[in-house]
Amino acid sequence: MLKKTFRLLIKALIAFFVVQLTMFGWRFWSADITKSNIANDDLSHSLQNHVYMLSHKIGYRSVRQYDNLIKTQNYIHDQFVSFGYDVSFQSYRVSGKNVNNIIATKKGIVLTEKIIILGAHYDSCENPGADDNASAVAGLLEIARALSQAETNKTIEFVAFVNEEPPFFQTEQMGSRVYAKALKESGRDIEVAVVLEMLGYYSEKWFSQRYPPIMGIFYPNKANFITVVGNGSSKRSVNKFHNLFKKYSQFPIEKTPAFDFIPCIDFSDHWSFWKEGYSAIMITDTAFFRNKNYHKKTDTYETLNYQYMSRVVKGVTEVLKNY
Repeated sequence: MLKKTFRLLIKALIAFFVVQLTMFGWRFWSADITKSNIANDDLSHSLQNHVYMLSHKIGYRSVRQYDNLIKTQNYIHDQFVSFGYDVSFQSYRVSGKNVNNIIATKKGIVLTEKIIILGAHYDSCENPGADDNASAVAGLLEIARALSQAETNKTIEFVAFVNEEPPFFQTEQMGSRVYAKALKESGRDIEVAVVLEMLGYYSEKWFSQRYPPIMGIFYPNKANFITVVGNGSSKRSVNKFHNLFKKYSQFPIEKTPAFDFIPCIDFSDHWSFWKEGYSAIMITDTAFFRNKNYHKKTDTYETLNYQYMSRVVKGVTEVLKNY
């Protein structure tokens, strides 16, 4: 009896360690990219300036820090206006306060009625929120700046969402949920919603990247790439974005298999669009699977790599021009 129990215990321990090992990436080849994280060009400087303003100068951003939330809202609004966009607010009340999604639109020149949504949430989770999600807001702003001077076949709607973080996460008071429901009621022709979620944290160290169990055996172990995430009904959009990004950028990009049961696959604003039946994808640095500062006070602007961010932003910009 003791021998049998001992054998079962050994098997359980082996299984446990195998699962743990498969949570790290085991693909050893990766692209040869610069290891510097210092802003050294106009775009990386602009990205750093946005992140610094949002996470350091303004700081914590939520309904609990309402003044800071309004400062952030106004900063994003003023940036969009400075790029030449007409900007509107989608307002609603939560916790007795007015909150706003911020919307700027770039009209397409060919398929004007076909719309691509590009969004990112601007609140933070009781922390500076440099990667989560000032990095994505910075990317949203700089993509909007670049496209303001370009021609796009389809209309692009840039949206900064409020209230993605707890206690509003995946509730009816989530900013993107309010937006997606109104979008559905409007009946407009939406091709895809692209959600930017944490774009700034990278590492060239071996085994710096983690994954849900088992997935690690298929992916890189260095946290030096961006990934595109979707569900079953968004598979075509995942593949299209992935292929276009690889065509126009040499920055490493991965994609998730489009299985709805993968843990954490719905952990951002793209979930709101899935709820309304839209094709929606998330572009992310994989959040807590690599960034140890996730939802902590240590999520600060100096922990991010602005050179890598600039290459991601350039790649996404080219994708949207040619989508």
